[in-house]
Amino acid sequence: MFWHYLKSFTRSLSRHRWIAAIHIGGLGLGLACSMLILLYLKNELSFDDFHRHKDDIYQLVCTRIEQDGSSERFAIAAQVQGPAFKQGIPEIAEYVRVMPGDVVIKDHGQLFNEKVTWVDTAFFTIFSFPIRSGNPAVVLRDYHSMVLSESAAVKYFGTTAATGKQLLLEVGGHFESFVVSGVTQDPPSNSSIRFTILLPYSYYEKLNPDNGWMWVSYPTYFLLSVHTDIAAIRRKMQQIYASRAHEEIDLNNLAGYHNRFEWDLLPMAGMHFRKDYSGTPGASDPVYMYILAGIALFVLVIACINFIHLSVAQALKRSREIGIRKIAGSTQRQLLWQYLGESIAMCCVAALLALLLAVAAFPAFREMTGKSLELPRLVDWKFAIELVFLVLLTALCSGFYPARRLAAFKPADTLRGGPAPGGRNRLVRVLVVVQFGLAIILMTATLFLYAQLNVLITTATGYDAKDLLSFTVPDGVRDRPLMEYYESAFVHEPGVIDAGYQNIGKFGGKTVSNGKTFRAVYARVDDHYLPTMRIVLSQGRNFSASFPSDASGSAVVNESFVREAGVPVPIGATIDYLDIPGWGLRKLTVIGVVKDYHYASLKEPIEPMVLLQDDALPLGKMWVRLRSTDLPKTLVALDKVYHRLDANRPFQYDFADEANRRAYEPERRWRLIIGSGALLTILVACTGLFGFSLFTIQRRKKEIGLRKALGASGWQLFSLMASDFTRPVSVAFVVAVPVSYVLLHRWLEAYPYRVQLSWWRFGLVGLIVLSIALLTVSYHVFRAIRASPAHVLKTS
Repeated sequence: MFWHYLKSFTRSLSRHRWIAAIHIGGLGLGLACSMLILLYLKNELSFDDFHRHKDDIYQLVCTRIEQDGSSERFAIAAQVQGPAFKQGIPEIAEYVRVMPGDVVIKDHGQLFNEKVTWVDTAFFTIFSFPIRSGNPAVVLRDYHSMVLSESAAVKYFGTTAATGKQLLLEVGGHFESFVVSGVTQDPPSNSSIRFTILLPYSYYEKLNPDNGWMWVSYPTYFLLSVHTDIAAIRRKMQQIYASRAHEEIDLNNLAGYHNRFEWDLLPMAGMHFRKDYSGTPGASDPVYMYILAGIALFVLVIACINFIHLSVAQALKRSREIGIRKIAGSTQRQLLWQYLGESIAMCCVAALLALLLAVAAFPAFREMTGKSLELPRLVDWKFAIELVFLVLLTALCSGFYPARRLAAFKPADTLRGGPAPGGRNRLVRVLVVVQFGLAIILMTATLFLYAQLNVLITTATGYDAKDLLSFTVPDGVRDRPLMEYYESAFVHEPGVIDAGYQNIGKFGGKTVSNGKTFRAVYARVDDHYLPTMRIVLSQGRNFSASFPSDASGSAVVNESFVREAGVPVPIGATIDYLDIPGWGLRKLTVIGVVKDYHYASLKEPIEPMVLLQDDALPLGKMWVRLRSTDLPKTLVALDKVYHRLDANRPFQYDFADEANRRAYEPERRWRLIIGSGALLTILVACTGLFGFSLFTIQRRKKEIGLRKALGASGWQLFSLMASDFTRPVSVAFVVAVPVSYVLLHRWLEAYPYRVQLSWWRFGLVGLIVLSIALLTVSYHVFRAIRASPAHVLKTS
């Protein structure tokens, strides 16, 4: 019996090759899309679960609460908290501080800027990064030891057998020799801790001792004893903080800050999606995971709907076969299993095609998502089981209904060419509405993503980013005289128009002016900063060496500051308080107002800003305005100037316009992902509409022949038939637009500068989808219209 069913199945495929190709191709596309996104979801949901002690590893987090009740949450700490909490809380077995940084490596006369990570000796005790050579318990015990990842070992030594070899690292302003004490595997793609070179934190601590409790900078992790009461540890941490930091807290209050910290622990395994905590390593917004999961579900549902459409359409062509089988003694259950088996077999063929498509598309998908997905690590026996379950579920969902309808045909009706299965077939129409509704939602999202990205890219920043480069000045030369020396050396190059400097990092906090208290951003600049950036003054003047008081008592503010402070005449107004550590009770006088400019990306609103020249903020960033002519020659000249000033570091610079483009890389990536999803959805939906049109034309062949015999024109027949297909698409548009509007409105709320939800964009999507639908069904409609009425009436 099995071989008989198999022969019948292969004959059916052979007779209807194109329909079978659409069946398998559409479902294969849907399954391939689902497989790739399943790999992505598996990578995201498995972050940090490879550690042996994953259930007992916790990350130290804190909440800083201001005097006015506002608060900010951090997933980072400072140098003192890890040792202090370990010493005072027995339930903490080990701690490790993980501090990323930059060093310069000298190797055979070549200089490399390298990302390094300073960690405590318990790093390999707490975390399960496989170490290839060296003793994990002692590899970071010596001050001048280092552990390389395999990629770093190959980069610097050409082999992973690098234990005992040496590199020169610039630490503390001079080069020192560090010995490779171990080599470890590269961190997997689902690790929130990324590293290439590990260095002992004890050495960094010796160079930079700090017992301050009132600042946070990098992650700290704890390994807790089994079955520990987290609430009890939380109380103990707060007691230690109140005891050990009381002097700093008192000084903080005397200075007028009045903020405090509340310390807590959160499981490391759940931190990957905690974007609400600043500084979370490798944090990812879960909304992107939901978007991808939605696209996978959309495409797979639409592919299953298509399968149903085409199977029901094929039912008419197999109705006589079914009638003969029933007369010959086949039961309804036998027919049900036969046609369900055929659906499962077709799904298995589609799954094989999907595997080939998924493997072929995997590099492009990895590039599209920006994730370092590793196919060998993600594809395991669990994934194979998930894949088999997905294929079987898809086969049952898409094959059960057509098989049931086929098996339910009445022999008498089928043999005399009686009524088509399903009568008016409302379910098929509903399925068309569903699949095109999903396609319209994705297409609308793509269109608005393009528009929003265009807003971010084209909105004026308030300064001229073209031919403007920046670089960071080394630690040892960040005081004002040396910064000015750098500035002077660069300005004397023929290709340079101007150069100016500012502080490194972002500072801001409580500010008082005109009796109002608000938050402002502070930046330390020199008198060349505004001309170099080409930022426009709307009132007053710039800083000037002709006014010595500018260095400590003057400020230039932006227009947002003036509005927030409510100062009618800003020039000459005073700023009474700025939340800068060590600032004291000094006042600043406003000497100028600049037009608002975007000092950050357009994903952040412009805040009130204070430009000043006081030494309270650390310098470190240089801006250089270049002439447009012969940029390569100018860059070579600047490289020589830089190395004349500092021969031990490579000259690394960044153009402002390129940095601005990188700031919107996530939007570009998701525009591509959702656009690809929309294109795939439309493609698969059109194959479904192709099947629906085939089904409808099969049912109405006799009607078309009669109308044509009675004198109906081709255009009348086309209008009549096309309305059957445009009606469900129109209903899908009416349903999808409100859903799209709500989703897009919520998404755009995250952007302070956003595109308007204009009605014409929704209308454009509807017009595009309707046009695609008409083009899709035109083949079957015109074929039915051109058929001879006599032949149709004779054979129907």
